[in-house]
Amino acid sequence: MPQKARILLVDDRAENLIALEAILSSLNQELIQVRSGEAALKALLSDEFAVILLDVVMPGMDGFETAAHIKNRARTHDVPIIFLTAAGAEPDHAFRGYAAGAVDYIAKPFDPWVLRAKVAVFVDLYTKNRQLREQSELLRQQAEGSTGGLLAELSRRLSAIEASAAGLASVPTVKTDAALADGLAQLDRSIGRLRDTLD
Repeated sequence: MPQKARILLVDDRAENLIALEAILSSLNQELIQVRSGEAALKALLSDEFAVILLDVVMPGMDGFETAAHIKNRARTHDVPIIFLTAAGAEPDHAFRGYAAGAVDYIAKPFDPWVLRAKVAVFVDLYTKNRQLREQSELLRQQAEGSTGGLLAELSRRLSAIEASAAGLASVPTVKTDAALADGLAQLDRSIGRLRDTLD
């Protein structure tokens, strides 16, 4: 079963959080509710989120300040933020929201279908990116495994050649030279295969 994406809901008013949960519950993802910018930053320290819905006007740290902290952290810099604010807000709030790194700015009251559709797009992008990261890691591990196996084989052959060379010290020179030449040719072929694998 695929892992659910986390969606962070940040609003100081409990009724707004309840409304957001009702709107987004049909997405069947993990909804995390917090009531302040400080709590949002704390949640972002321990969990990874697909998208953040962030209220602009909150006591203490407002939405813009919270967004600035989120965007300044390397770990959370790319997490999309959708700002939510009351309709009568300052005219420059939308500009400040986009300047703070928001991907969208929605005035309340908003159309729940539109909000759900926008959040669904970011959840889908997050899920696809996570799958790509997992597949990339799997391929990297497989490549390291096959390279590691080839290196182990080269090491084994080199040890065998060294053992042969040590045991051939008492054998006549022509035979020793031929055995070493054969061993070096095998080693050279193995190194060539290793280079082909790494290219």
